[in-house]
Amino acid sequence: MSKEDRQKQLVVRQLGLQPYEPAWRRMQQLTNDRNPQTADEIWLLEHHRVFTQGQAGKAEHLLSPGDIPVVQVDRGGQVTYHGPGQLIMYLMIDLRRNKLGIRDVVTLMEQAIINVLASFSVDAFAKSDAPGVYVEDSKIASLGLRVRRGCTFHGLALNLTVNKDPFLRINPCGYAGMRMSNLADFVTDLNNQQVASLLTDYMVDEIGYNQVIYKTSLDE
Repeated sequence: MSKEDRQKQLVVRQLGLQPYEPAWRRMQQLTNDRNPQTADEIWLLEHHRVFTQGQAGKAEHLLSPGDIPVVQVDRGGQVTYHGPGQLIMYLMIDLRRNKLGIRDVVTLMEQAIINVLASFSVDAFAKSDAPGVYVEDSKIASLGLRVRRGCTFHGLALNLTVNKDPFLRINPCGYAGMRMSNLADFVTDLNNQQVASLLTDYMVDEIGYNQVIYKTSLDE
């Protein structure tokens, strides 16, 4: 394989329902261990119920977590909730190799979600002062990235059919009273796998990968 071909290779891992902390630690490990020849990876998964608090997260935004664990993590942003029915896409991307800046990746994530929702006739938009994606007066997707050694990890969380009640236990992303929505609020007969595939296809096309390898675990 030529150097150019290797630079355009992507591994997509379809991981199903996963506990949060082991996945987070594996992201860190991949980022720490990778070198300029390591293929980029995208992970698609859902998490068991968990609140994650970003590096600059303020304790006052955790209102009443109750029985849901809280994990302090190394991404940007404030507190958010993850649970079944929420599509997580983690992006392990070499910025230098792909000639991308961090703002480019944030915009890429926002536009990917907006584009996918448009395919379901849902009009979504981004806000310059509040990263994420919104539909009407609600937030449907949250973003949080970390860059280490020129590579990204963490990514986006798109609400598909998630139980929204836990969002009432926090100020989502640091905004009191932020209303959250699911794509299923606007689309009938939603196919979660179709959403994941469309989101992945958008990333592959926009970044320009020419070889995509699909895997179903973190150990292959």
